[in-house]
Amino acid sequence: MTIVEMLEQSGVLTLLGMGIVFLFLVILIICVTLMGKIIHALGADKSDQGSAVTRSPRPAVLPANQAAKTGAVTAAITAAVHEYRQNN
Repeated sequence: MTIVEMLEQSGVLTLLGMGIVFLFLVILIICVTLMGKIIHALGADKSDQGSAVTRSPRPAVLPANQAAKTGAVTAAITAAVHEYRQNN
């Protein structure tokens, strides 16, 4: 088997492999799209009102008492880090 024949065979195998992977990805995309449409048609994509996904996130503005607690915790951590750095 000459080098030209080997290169030709490797090129054919490369193209065949890439074609199979591409075909698999196309089939995968089609299956995922169909499953999404089926789930949407069945109404299974709707979540409960009480689930963790649909609950509103924490408010961006904290109440005054929580802000004071957060500030106190931040001050305590800062003091502890400062003291640790001085002693070590």
